[in-house]
Formats: sequence, structure tokens, C-alpha cells
Amino acid sequence: MKVGLSLNRQQHVTADPISGVDDLVMMVRHARDKGWDSFCTGMHYLGGCDIVQMEPIPLLARLIPEAGEMAVGTAVLLLNLHNPVWVAETFATLDILARGNFFLGIGLGYRDVEFDAFGVPKGQRVRRFEQHLDVVKRLWSGEAVTFHNEVCTLDNVTANLRPVQKPHPPIWVAANADNAVRRAARIGDNWFINPHGTFQTNRRQMGLYIEERSKTGLPLPTEIPCRKDIFCAKDRRTALAMVAPYLAERYRIYLRWGQDKAMPADDRIDLPFEELQKDRFAIGSPEECFEQLRPYWEQLGVTQFMFRTHFIGMPLSVALHSLRMISEELLPALRQVKARPLAEIAAG
Repeated sequence: MKVGLSLNRQQHVTADPISGVDDLVMMVRHARDKGWDSFCTGMHYLGGCDIVQMEPIPLLARLIPEAGEMAVGTAVLLLNLHNPVWVAETFATLDILARGNFFLGIGLGYRDVEFDAFGVPKGQRVRRFEQHLDVVKRLWSGEAVTFHNEVCTLDNVTANLRPVQKPHPPIWVAANADNAVRRAARIGDNWFINPHGTFQTNRRQMGLYIEERSKTGLPLPTEIPCRKDIFCAKDRRTALAMVAPYLAERYRIYLRWGQDKAMPADDRIDLPFEELQKDRFAIGSPEECFEQLRPYWEQLGVTQFMFRTHFIGMPLSVALHSLRMISEELLPALRQVKARPLAEIAAG
């Protein structure tokens, strides 16, 4: 089992942003020194809700020198907001900076304020998402590309700036809704399992993913990544007391953003925290967290967790308490795990 760190780049507007960067550097250094496999950070614009969030591209460039041998990636890039030439050349550069150890997590997005800011009409969101990914792949391949849409005109253009990895860095497609999971099966290297859904929703949607891969004649991936909100302490009661105020605020922000509208109808997140946390997060002692995570590798074939254990407003000391327990007690146990192959799960 591989284990990565999903970084929190969100702060309250009253927080010191320089200290916020220092906190992220410290967490990446800890993960590097303790043998974690990767780290990632996400993308959102115009957060509102008393939130400030740093732009992920320069932030990743700052953190890559701290990474050692860790892989680096996005979780996730809002692909349809951006010109595909910018995406191709920017992330080829990041793959070079990461010495060929970069992964591109992408997602459709759901917030009107972001689509409006970048001039993406509602009716073009999915089309642009799929078109732009295709153009990025073709530019990375070195072929001459001809393409025209509302934001990009290419006439027999070849990109000389390409990633180190061939044919391209791994492309992880994040998805919450059922149709988005099916899309991930068609266009990505794998489904980047989201942290918002319950395990039961994830298991049902994995069935949709496997079915869609079969329909399109694509092989099942051997790598399945999953983002997961987690907090470790000496026992579940202590862990809940330490994390609940911050994780609950994180999900109140999601509700103000409209994340609930991007979820399947049978998986609500507009719930009191006592209900929200059931079957959704890993919270407790390292042993309890291990057991809460077990179904993911046994029933979903998860081969890599991207753990988020630091949330908006949480003091670094609290986040480090969990991070250290994960490193010292949970990580060694996870290293012994071998995920059930997805092909075996599909066969029943």
C-alpha cells in the first residue's frame, strides 16, 4: 500500500499566509523523512466564506524541492477552466521539476462562481473537460495538433515542451456523481476515489466504473488511488474531540460551495457531524483507522491512500499529532497490505 499526503492550503483570511506556507513545508518534510510516497494539493478559486487559498501551481513548485523521492500531484486540477496549451506546458514543467515523478489529478468542478469567472458556460463544461484532456494528451505525445474551440485555436501545432514520463504522467480522474464516475472510466488512467462519499457509495460506484471500462473495451487499472480524511489519536473519543470542529467546518464550507449538489442523490452531506462522519472518515486510534480503511483495499482494490489530516483553522500542532501517529503506527501496518486486484473484484 502506498500512502500520500493531501495538503490543506486553505486558511481563514485573518491567518498569516507566510506561516501557512511554513506549515506545509514542515508537513512535507515530515512525510519525506518518514517514507511517505507522495503529496498533492488541490485547486479552487474565489473561495469566499472567510477563506483564502493559495494558487497550487507555484505552491507545488515551492514544495517539490522538499519532496525527496516522493511523487507530487494535483488533487485536483479544474481542467475545463484552463486553456489546454497552458495545461500541457505547465504540467510538463512540473513533471520535469519533479524528475518524472508527477501525477495529474483532474476534475470537472461544480462551483458556478469559478465557471463564471473563467467564462465557461454551463452547457460547455463537460465538453471542454473532455476536449481539453484530449488536446493535452496529444500535445504531450508530440503529434501535430489541429483543434478549435471557444478558447483555443491550433493549426498543425506541435509542442516541444513535454513531460519526462512517457506517454504522459498518470492521469487520475476525480468524480463524485455517477455519470462522472462513468466518464472517469472512459477517459482516465483510473478513478481517483473522492473523500466525500461514504464507503457504501464508493462501492456502488466502483461497480459502475468496472462496468463502463468493460463497455469501452479498456483494461481495469492496477492502481486505484483514494483521497481520505483521517485523524489519529490515542482512541476514537480523543480523535473525534480533536478533529470534529475543523472537519465539520470543512464540510460547512462544502455546503456553501454547493458540493452537496454534485453528490449522488443517495449520499447526503448536509447532515449533523455525528451522522456525517459515519462510514465516511477514518477517525480513531491507528488500529481503529486501519480497520476503517480495510474495506477500501479488500472491496475496492485501493492501492494508494492520499490522507488529509490537516483542516482549515486547525493549529499545526494538532495536525502534527495525527500525522506523527499515522507515520509511526498506521503507516507500518499499511505497508504490509496488498490490495485485492480490481480484476478479481470484478470477477466476483
